[in-house]
Amino acid sequence: PAHDRLLGGLLADGVDERSCHSRYQSAMYRRRAGRQPSPYLVSKLRRHEALQRRCGPGTAAYSHAQEQLRSGKNHAAGTGSPECKYLVSISYRGLGNRILAAASAFLYAVLTDRVLLVDPSNEMGELFCEPFPGTTWVLPPDFPLTSYTNFSIETAESHANMVKNKVISPVDVGAVSSARELPAFAYIHLDHDATGEDKQFYCDEDQSVLRDIRWLVMRTDSYIVPGLFLVMAFQEELGMLFPEPDTVFHHLGRYLFHPSNHVWGLIARYHDAYLAAADQRVGIQVRVFGSAPNSPELLEQITTCAQKEGLLPELLAEGLPAATTPPPAPSRRRSKAVLVTSLKAWYYDKLKGMYWERATVTGEAVGVHQPSHEEYQHFGARSHDTKAWAEIYLLSLTDVLVTSGFSTFGYVAQGLGGLTPWVMFKPDNGSVVPNPPCGRDVSMEPCFHAPPFYDCRIKQGADTGKIVPQVQHCKDVSWGLKLVPPS
Repeated sequence: PAHDRLLGGLLADGVDERSCHSRYQSAMYRRRAGRQPSPYLVSKLRRHEALQRRCGPGTAAYSHAQEQLRSGKNHAAGTGSPECKYLVSISYRGLGNRILAAASAFLYAVLTDRVLLVDPSNEMGELFCEPFPGTTWVLPPDFPLTSYTNFSIETAESHANMVKNKVISPVDVGAVSSARELPAFAYIHLDHDATGEDKQFYCDEDQSVLRDIRWLVMRTDSYIVPGLFLVMAFQEELGMLFPEPDTVFHHLGRYLFHPSNHVWGLIARYHDAYLAAADQRVGIQVRVFGSAPNSPELLEQITTCAQKEGLLPELLAEGLPAATTPPPAPSRRRSKAVLVTSLKAWYYDKLKGMYWERATVTGEAVGVHQPSHEEYQHFGARSHDTKAWAEIYLLSLTDVLVTSGFSTFGYVAQGLGGLTPWVMFKPDNGSVVPNPPCGRDVSMEPCFHAPPFYDCRIKQGADTGKIVPQVQHCKDVSWGLKLVPPS
């Protein structure tokens, strides 16, 4: 069939479609074929699914590992199943952050052969289908570390604090870890407030000691994947998994995040009503920071960007008659559907009015839509996040995308859709429209906002955007890091 429902082998076949309509239907809603995963990534995902089933919740191995965690000891050599190691990902902050954090944790779990378990807080279990066939990725409620969601930079078991207090020692590269008693678990603090000590996580010496600790609990609100590309021990494997480094989130996001049936209903009905018939679909993601008032400058930045880049047609001057030749019959006229997402309706109202009140230079019909202000009464009935997830997904179904710099919401949409966006630069001064108003991004990958500024090999501060060729600085966040295509 024209639609590749398994996304080039990314998805395993055989999951009951009734449990997750979106898993095999989503390909029919995308006009652009996604990028192809490498055969090595496909086989690695199948092996990882087998690991999740063999060691996940409900297995003897999981019960054993849970007992060991309850006892406060690390596994002793030769007891139980040391092949089962675990990574628990804490879910917090906005939906975009949670999606990027879970994708980052999953890649780290794949690289280190750990079972990924996602903290169910913030509706992670309600918004998404189970990604791994035949098992759950949701951390069961009887997890022994009862206060894990409160772990912070102060937590004694954090990797940085245990190194500081000599509980673990990262110098042991290649040394046999059983020589010293390892802790039952370590907490990895990679939040936006992480210190330089916490970010030693991205160094090989630290990875070598963490490798043997059976339980890790990780907190991040960032897309830490560019940092994993700085770890020398991971580089060869990452190169085989992702020969195109600018596709990491595109593949991991499409693999992991399938909207649950309730959310998929919102997406499919909205798409069919407002987007399906258009010749071209244009996504515009407007991130309004804080309690900023409606900004005519931002509106001008949006329209100038979209018209200058040829994404939206220009308008005839007011008072000028529309073209003297009669307009083409509706069936022959090209149409564009513009999908605006924003917490405010003002930008959508203004755009809609502009394209209704004046004719386009090209004669195209332009319809402007904003999901959370449309007629579907159910939108947002469950929660703000249900609506946010539906909007992110709808944006990912567009043909071209304009995003606001700095926004994780836009990052997720562009990665799922395989779209390199036009990014609107955040003006230094709110009363001036930046010139140029926007620029094409260097890749569709999300930006890592809290990277390390340290070169582990020479043990001193460094520009981490210049260490490996596939990791460079972001256009929208000058200190951030992102993956770029091979040059």
